[in-house]
Amino acid sequence: MYHVVVGVDEEEEHARRCVEEVVNLPGESSEKRVTLVHSFVDNPSGASATQVHSVREASEMLEAAGIEYEVEESSGDPADVIVSTADDVDADLVIVGGRKRSPAGKALFGSVTQSVILGAARPVMVTGVAN
Repeated sequence: MYHVVVGVDEEEEHARRCVEEVVNLPGESSEKRVTLVHSFVDNPSGASATQVHSVREASEMLEAAGIEYEVEESSGDPADVIVSTADDVDADLVIVGGRKRSPAGKALFGSVTQSVILGAARPVMVTGVAN
């Protein structure tokens, strides 16, 4: 069984690209298991991760592909949550969505993707960059 942790933010396009990469991994659907991770930075309405459109989109795609999955939700720094979840489940791979940012934007605001790459003790795949 190949266990993948997928970091899912609010962007549906990121979620779709990440799940497409899981589907395209070698092996049968039955050989893959996914943990979708969504970290709420701000959640005044008390929503659950399964109510977030991007998480629902990813879930529906995984179901359609016949891939076993679970949804983990948390609050706090998304990069820390993704890395700690990957460690907790002993994931074989972490997949996160990329985005275009200027060097100054990365320096000023940080990057979840960059933090995951630097903090993970396992392979990290970054999906195509969306504008």
